[in-house]
Amino acid sequence: MFAERAKNAIPCEIRMISGCEDKQTSADVSNVASFKLPDPAGRAGGACTSAILNVLYADKKKPDGDLSFKDVLLQMRGMLDGKGFDQIPQLSASRNLDVDSKFDITPDNFSGTKRAVMIGINYVGQDGELAGCHNDVLNMKEYLMDVHEFEEDNMMILMDDGEHVEPNQANILSAYRRVVALSQPGDVVYLHYSGHGGKLRDDNNDEDDGYDETLIPLDYNSAGQIRDDDLLRILVLPMQAGVYVTSVMDCCHSGTVLDLPYNFKGDGEQESMNESENFDFSTPMGILSTLTSNASLMNSVASAAEECCTIS
Repeated sequence: MFAERAKNAIPCEIRMISGCEDKQTSADVSNVASFKLPDPAGRAGGACTSAILNVLYADKKKPDGDLSFKDVLLQMRGMLDGKGFDQIPQLSASRNLDVDSKFDITPDNFSGTKRAVMIGINYVGQDGELAGCHNDVLNMKEYLMDVHEFEEDNMMILMDDGEHVEPNQANILSAYRRVVALSQPGDVVYLHYSGHGGKLRDDNNDEDDGYDETLIPLDYNSAGQIRDDDLLRILVLPMQAGVYVTSVMDCCHSGTVLDLPYNFKGDGEQESMNESENFDFSTPMGILSTLTSNASLMNSVASAAEECCTIS
């Protein structure tokens, strides 16, 4: 019953690795050399990104053998713990994923196009400036192109470095809308966010803890934060069935920022994915219903316009 409701509520297969629980903060690592990472543009990186890349791409090489999702998270946790971080990596998903199955960004039945949206925000010149988020994106970009054969033309990069698209709120949401619009069944999508994350008082009573998890865009002071409800409405729910999505969220309070119904905590105690307790299916189903109605209306308007303007 739960599985069927999850499939009906969220059409695509999406899994998200986050650097910490909702209640935890992520860390900015001052020297990624301690994680033995390729570092094309500096010496800093996010703890979550640094750890996952050290598991998947140490010395610019993929592991000799296959790793499971559980292997990846537990190895990440071991590395973080060894560096003095108390972050517990999380895996959440739209389906009841077997955490002992092979970790892969590109599934064996892949038949389409690989796309990526990668966001790194250092908040240059602002209070709370970070040092490693650009490096996170550049390191992950290299990994995706080298190991998973992503093409640069299909990668949207947003960074506050004066060279790439600025990661303000409008541009971030536009990039998410664009990748949704382009992606078709059989395609692969990778989403990466390195920057600040936050919490705001829940404004529609769908959060057990009373708070929405947020992403903090470059212009948050004027445009505001991006709530998990926004991500659900703009990114998660409109993605078509048959699209295979992997997301890495390297920010604070990110454990459930995509509001997915299954979760696994990489603490060494949990053995399989759990159904999210008290998951509210009414929110995604309501949004999905609205999206479907709007799409039907737009198709009807387009059809009527086409008939109206046809000259015989």
